Amino acid sequence: MTDAQDLRRRTAELLAAHPPATTDRLEFLRARFDAGLAWVHFPAGLGGLDAPRSLQAVVDAELAAAGAPDNDPGRIGIGLGMAAPTVLRFGTDEQKQRFLRPLWTGEEVWCQLFSEPGAGSDLAALATRAVRDDEGGWVVDGQKVWTSSAHLARWAILIARTDPDVPKHRGISYFICDMTDPGVEVRPLRQITGEAEFNEVFLTGVRIPDAHRLGAVGEGWKVAQTTLMNERVAIGGSRIPREGGMIGVAAADWRARPALRTHDLHQRLLKLWVDAEVARLTGERLRQQLSPTLNSVRAGGAPTGQPGPEGSGMKLAFARLAQEISGWEVEFLAEDGLTYDDWTMRRPDGVDFTGREAGYRYLRAKGNSIEGGTSEVLLNIVAERVLGLPPEPRTDKDVAWKDLPR
Repeated sequence: MTDAQDLRRRTAELLAAHPPATTDRLEFLRARFDAGLAWVHFPAGLGGLDAPRSLQAVVDAELAAAGAPDNDPGRIGIGLGMAAPTVLRFGTDEQKQRFLRPLWTGEEVWCQLFSEPGAGSDLAALATRAVRDDEGGWVVDGQKVWTSSAHLARWAILIARTDPDVPKHRGISYFICDMTDPGVEVRPLRQITGEAEFNEVFLTGVRIPDAHRLGAVGEGWKVAQTTLMNERVAIGGSRIPREGGMIGVAAADWRARPALRTHDLHQRLLKLWVDAEVARLTGERLRQQLSPTLNSVRAGGAPTGQPGPEGSGMKLAFARLAQEISGWEVEFLAEDGLTYDDWTMRRPDGVDFTGREAGYRYLRAKGNSIEGGTSEVLLNIVAERVLGLPPEPRTDKDVAWKDLPR
């Protein structure tokens, strides 16, 4: 069993063989992956060492102290948080070997082709079609929307309808889509911040080989659940230090501007600080509950250590806190809280909730209760799958997708 001491030794060997000060950044990241120090809880040979997930912090601390480069996780978050665990669980050996390394090093950016204009909150009602071609592959036609990083992406995780004659959850398959295919068109969607971080994506005659299918035909919804549960943990349960993230920015503002303080704002800040700390500790407990290794993946079984519906609760808490903290900050800073540096139309690499102005944070946080699953849908998931409350009646459960009103 790999322990902290062993990981420190391995990390020291990596740093000795590839000194960060003199080693090309990409060369160092590739060497780190090959040494099993990328995500230590992944299987050996796929960037990991079959080690407990909690020990990743040991590696990260040693590398940070040595000034080693990271893989810019904010830019490749969809690949790290959603595509990688899905490929690991459902991918073939060939798919894992092909996709995981360049995904982790950031050589290939990923995006997520899930939501559609007519199937946002009801994702299983999606209409994008994938039809078999004469060569055994698939031809995909449809439209996706709210696609973060599509303008940067080399690959996409895609769900499409392969059988319209069965109920909506059962006729979906899951694919890896090449975003450089000539049938893929990416159009920017300008947001309230003025930027186009999101996109809409049009798929016209996009050809996908069957070798790029994840999971069995018609079982795409099952595969997608792995993606969605990991997405919500990635959004709402990321590891941050105490008083980190947006609450840290708000607390720093409070300490730096004593003239703006009021009793009411103080009481509200204290409550938000406590709520943020509770959410942080809950996220840490959720990560510790995950299985230390994913050996069962290679054994062909359903792996433990996969996030469950509890991640929806973490994402709910994140969205509420981000909106309440950013609202408090704008109110506390008064006219300075409304400042925003640049309304120029840009297509950024990612989201920066702590390095921008209060006005940006306030506007961007409005999307937190929509992206990654709307708060309304997540409340239903928590109610039904965590608390065991009776489900809402669903009249379309046993109706073929083609017969649903649209």
